[in-house]
Amino acid sequence: MSAENLSATSATSTENGVVIIGAGLAGWHVIDAIRAKDADIPITLITADSGDRYHKPMLTMAISQNKRASDLVRATGSDAAKTAQVTLLANTHVLDIDPVSQTVQCATTEQTESPTVVSYEKMVLAMGAHPIFPKSLPEDLVWHVNHIERFGQLQEKLATGSQHVAIVGAGMVGTEIAEDLLKAGHRVTLIDLNDAPLSQMLPAKATARIAQAVKSQGIQFLGGYQVSEVTRSSDSGNEGKLQVSYEPIGSTDSCTDLQSGTLLVDHVIASTGLTVDDKLPTAAGVEFDRRTGIVVDAPTLRTNTDNIYAIGDCMSINGVACRYVAPLRAQAATIADDILGHEHGGYDHKPPMIRLKNKAISVMATGVPRSEGNWQVTSESADELVMELLDDNHKVSATVTIKAPPTPKA
Repeated sequence: MSAENLSATSATSTENGVVIIGAGLAGWHVIDAIRAKDADIPITLITADSGDRYHKPMLTMAISQNKRASDLVRATGSDAAKTAQVTLLANTHVLDIDPVSQTVQCATTEQTESPTVVSYEKMVLAMGAHPIFPKSLPEDLVWHVNHIERFGQLQEKLATGSQHVAIVGAGMVGTEIAEDLLKAGHRVTLIDLNDAPLSQMLPAKATARIAQAVKSQGIQFLGGYQVSEVTRSSDSGNEGKLQVSYEPIGSTDSCTDLQSGTLLVDHVIASTGLTVDDKLPTAAGVEFDRRTGIVVDAPTLRTNTDNIYAIGDCMSINGVACRYVAPLRAQAATIADDILGHEHGGYDHKPPMIRLKNKAISVMATGVPRSEGNWQVTSESADELVMELLDDNHKVSATVTIKAPPTPKA
């Protein structure tokens, strides 16, 4: 353990304040919200990384802008902790949570002595979610861009010149990364189980336009396929390259005779969804849904375990995972007020506007869109499509607006 962490540990042993697990946007937003209202309450931030502050959504558009990982860091973890008067336990893993004694056991990767024990009066779980790697996508061969460190490593590899990148998963993130890599001069193949990008979120009439726009950019889209294997090429002439084997999952609307195939690429990126590790919530006795994450009370963001809250990617409200940046400030403000005992009106959960960052097409959705359901067209033209999702009571529960980009002036 470093000298910095030793001094931080000794401080936490005598202070029962707020412990925050996770130093992503959610964790730092909670710190900002608490410090805006109380400059003195002890706060300990425990994170498995350096705790640096950066804006994660920038990761899907930074390569084409030639921004390195260091360019995205707004403040190092140590500097941000000093500014906020926070005890930072960086590069530290939480081993266990005891909700009865209200203690956390944690250790650094180099720590050989007994685990450090940190006491808390209130705890906030802001540990985020991590990428899902199906068995066909081995983690030692496949990249993800869910964290700035991995992003930085991938960017170094891509800096050597134009390369061929396969992206597995054509949701919001996969589709945005595909355009970013294309703009940076790389050849891109986007592979998805569905016929079109964003097919788990939007109806086929809408996604068909997105697929057309993606293909018009020069991105190769393989829809209706699953990746069966990723291996290093055994061909001496293709040293360092990866072989991606894919096969059809069944007939699709656009093609009924899909054939299995292989791609030879330089890199593979997984964009196959996120999941929340249940180890810490289970240890803390926190109600947990394997599909959506930690269950919280919507107005307070409290879990069912006394004195423990959750925020951001790791938690869900009313059975829906909350994996968007826009609501974080309001969520953090509610948690801060609740922790400090201030009167507050409660968190009013409203799904944010969802925007696809893609220059070839404008996609904006509201509510909680999903592919199935009673979608109705409200207006349709060559340049624009507007649809509404009606619930069982014929009320609008989601909308989507898709527009072609404006024609450049001559």
